[in-house]
Amino acid sequence: MSKIQNPLGHYSTVNAYGAAEADNSLDLILSMMRGAQDRIASARGHMERKETQKKGEHIRKAIALIDGLRGSLNMDAGGEIATNLDALYDYMNRRLAEANALNDVAVLNEVSALLAEIRDAWEQVMQQAAATNPA
Repeated sequence: MSKIQNPLGHYSTVNAYGAAEADNSLDLILSMMRGAQDRIASARGHMERKETQKKGEHIRKAIALIDGLRGSLNMDAGGEIATNLDALYDYMNRRLAEANALNDVAVLNEVSALLAEIRDAWEQVMQQAAATNPA
């Protein structure tokens, strides 16, 4: 994960998501990450209350958001960052399915923490880019 925490540069990271031309796309990526985390938090609450149907619905929504993040990766321009994120998103979705099947709160916490780490690094990249290009 150290490659995400120490971004290699705004251009290569933005290209990993295929969003180099639109700041709105960058905001959308962050919004999708927050949305997935929100759905995981909701699923955690439903899991703890043994509300199986609602738990499953929120986990499916989190998986769909992570699939959206995965689908937005630009594998050609994003290089190693995109490849690593693709594998990590795949892992997260498999873990969410496992959490759903096993009612495992710890797995939900693991995936939420991974998303938080990626989101924090992405926010750092955006802040660095804004500081470099204040226009």
